[in-house]
Amino acid sequence: MDALTPAGTDPLTDLLDGVRTTGAVFNRSALSGTWAVRFEDGSPLALAVPMTGPAWAVLENDEPVRLDPGDVAVLSGGTPYTIAGDPSAAPDVTIRPGGRCTAPDGTEHLTHDLGPARVTNTGGTVLLNGLYTLPSATPGRLLAALPPLAVVPAHQGTCPVNPEAFEDMFCLAPGRQVLLDRMLDLMLITALRAWFTRPGAPLPAWYRAHSDPVIGSALRLLHADLAHPWTVTSLAAATGVSRATLARTFTELVGQPPMTYLREQRLALAADLLREPETTIGTVAARVGFSSAFSLSTAFKKARGISPSQHRTGTASDKD
Repeated sequence: MDALTPAGTDPLTDLLDGVRTTGAVFNRSALSGTWAVRFEDGSPLALAVPMTGPAWAVLENDEPVRLDPGDVAVLSGGTPYTIAGDPSAAPDVTIRPGGRCTAPDGTEHLTHDLGPARVTNTGGTVLLNGLYTLPSATPGRLLAALPPLAVVPAHQGTCPVNPEAFEDMFCLAPGRQVLLDRMLDLMLITALRAWFTRPGAPLPAWYRAHSDPVIGSALRLLHADLAHPWTVTSLAAATGVSRATLARTFTELVGQPPMTYLREQRLALAADLLREPETTIGTVAARVGFSSAFSLSTAFKKARGISPSQHRTGTASDKD
C-alpha cells in the first residue's frame, strides 16, 4: 500500500490552502431550446460545468468561449457573466446574490436549484453552477493569480464528483450544506490544479520561482510563518546562501526584493483575515507580523488606498 506523506509545501498547495467556503450555492438546471442564464451574484469565485450538451461562457467585452460536456469554467472576481446555449441569446433569468433568481422584468423567478433534474438527461443541456458566497472563502492571492475566466477541458482534469454524488448533493437531508461546501471546494481545487499545471500555463513569477532550490526554500519559509520577524540576513542564513546572493536571486526570479514580497503577502493575508467575523485589527496585525494595529492600518492604507476598517465593511467613508 502506498502512503501519502507531505513533502513540504509546494506553490499550488500554498495558493489553494486557504480555500474554505461556508454557505456554497449550487444551481442545477435542465435546459433546452434557446436559453441563457445571467450571473450577477458577485461571487468571488464560481464554477460552471455543462454535464450534458454544450454551452457558452460570455463575459462582457470578451469573445464567447465554448464549453463542452465535462469542461469546467472557473469565473473569478465577481464580474457579471452569462452561460448560454447560444452566445447571442438574451438571458431568461438572472442569478443574484444568495442564488436568488429574477426574470428579465426583475420579478422573482423559480430557483434553478432543480433537484429532480438528472445528469443522464440526453435532451438539451444539464448545467451545474457552484457559487462561493463569502469573500473570506477565497484568498486574495488566488484571485490575483487567476484570469476572469479559466476553462479546464474535460480531458485535462478529472471531475471528482460522479452522478451518484450529484444526486446526494441535491437531496434535502441532514448535513446537506456541509456536503455542498466541501464538494465545491473539492471541485474548485481539482480544476485549478489542472489549470495551473497544464503545459504552457502563464504562471506568476513567484510560482515559477518555487522550482529554484534556494528561492523555493525561501518562499516556503516565508509562507510557513509570515509573522516571523524575517530579515534578508536571517532568511539568507536559513537558506544557506549569502545575503547578497539571496537578495539578487530573489529579485530576479520573483520580480521584487524579499522584504517587499513579504510585506505584500502579509497585507494580502491581512485582507483575507479582516473579512472573518469577530476579528479585530489588532488580532490580525499580530497574526501577520505587524507590531500594532496602527502599523498595520498605516501600511494597509498606503498600499491599498483604504483603511482596514473600510476594507472590512466594503465602504470608503469609515474612519479607523
